[in-house]
Amino acid sequence: MRATFISLCISASLCGCASPPRSPANVPLLAGVPANMDRPQDIVQDYTVALAFSGGGLRASAFAAGVLEGLAETKTPRGDLLDQVSFVSSVSGGSLTAAYYGLYGRKGLADIKSRVLKRDFEARMNLSLVSPANWARLFGGGLNDRSNFAEVLDAEVFGGATFGDLYARRNVDVWINATDLYHRTSFPFLPGLFNALCSDIRSYPIADAVAASMAVPVVFKPTVLKTFAAGCPTAEAAFVEPTLSSLSTPRLVRSIAEAMHSYRDADGPAFVKLVDGGVTDNFGLSSILISRALASNAYSPMTAKDAIRVRKLLFLVVDAGRGLSGTWNRQLEGPGAIDSAMAATDAAIDAAARLAAFSFQAAMEKWRDALVLHRCSLSAEALVALGGVPKGWRCDDVEFLVDLLSFQHVEPATAARARAIETRLKLSEQEIEVAMDAGRQAVRRSEITHFFAFGVDQQ
Repeated sequence: MRATFISLCISASLCGCASPPRSPANVPLLAGVPANMDRPQDIVQDYTVALAFSGGGLRASAFAAGVLEGLAETKTPRGDLLDQVSFVSSVSGGSLTAAYYGLYGRKGLADIKSRVLKRDFEARMNLSLVSPANWARLFGGGLNDRSNFAEVLDAEVFGGATFGDLYARRNVDVWINATDLYHRTSFPFLPGLFNALCSDIRSYPIADAVAASMAVPVVFKPTVLKTFAAGCPTAEAAFVEPTLSSLSTPRLVRSIAEAMHSYRDADGPAFVKLVDGGVTDNFGLSSILISRALASNAYSPMTAKDAIRVRKLLFLVVDAGRGLSGTWNRQLEGPGAIDSAMAATDAAIDAAARLAAFSFQAAMEKWRDALVLHRCSLSAEALVALGGVPKGWRCDDVEFLVDLLSFQHVEPATAARARAIETRLKLSEQEIEVAMDAGRQAVRRSEITHFFAFGVDQQ
């Protein structure tokens, strides 16, 4: 799909008039709104699985769904590993599966193939190379807008559900990640970021967040959010000012602080333009890194109760990337304009993802050490106040595990077929099954995942 889109973008020329922009779907924040806006709290278990779903169109959606099925197949005396999932961070195509599972839970996983993956989302998209109207759309910001994708998701996949509905289900804590195009930083759909906009996330449609996370630049117009700085009833986040004033602040952290400060500036941007989350981090890990870097305690984004409950945390990074492609490296000529554009985009996305993954492993180790120090500093009275601990509880009994699940970890023949699936919003039933089977295999063949499951078995 990306080759078709880039070809269209290069071939098109300006003609006609663009359609008028749609008003942003977010609403102002009212006084008295809770800090976390009803986001699920205290849901981490003693043995907890966290997931990060990458981008990659419906290939990524199907691979992520297969991983969820693989976790459901991995049994323990308590149930299965799907029961242990408490957190999902997602980007682009992975966000479609993350949001659907977050909203509908295990029951939703049973029908995700028929209700989501088998849909032809391209059927209502503008793809024609000969339509003058498409030329106008292209130069108006993107070939497709909310009517071509988000409205379909809202009506046919998510049934008009909002983040308030997602939070009320309390299935898992879902972080859907897009990219703030102007500030060039990740934008996770979380209460904290919406508070910076002075907007209430609870009324925001899940479909619009997923569409923003999947909004490949040029192919889609950016998703637009409005800022409501004037008369905001809440103060700016406490970390912003000291973060910006420190000369030693890491650039990743400074970027989000600068963006949030800008949202609250009366003379700053009136609107935030969001595109595909894979532009800044195709693994959806940056928002977690930022959350840890900005944390004023040893456990955030966990809660204080989570911090004493957790014993083992398994973080599975689910990568549905296609890997290397093309044949132009076998000849003197080339690559052509289209292949060059695709390769440059892939190189930028892959480089950012590799850096995020490298930083994430180190951050997880540091987080674990900080958590142990925190737990061991708590008094008996403090532990009781937090709900108490089981007999034999040890403050240093905490282990964080990280594993990458990708096509590289799948049986070679299946992996080759999965990598060949294009990054599109329309797949054949055979392609869907190949990608889902690859996800199931990746779980089955993960030694770390089964080591974790064995630990659950012994409890």
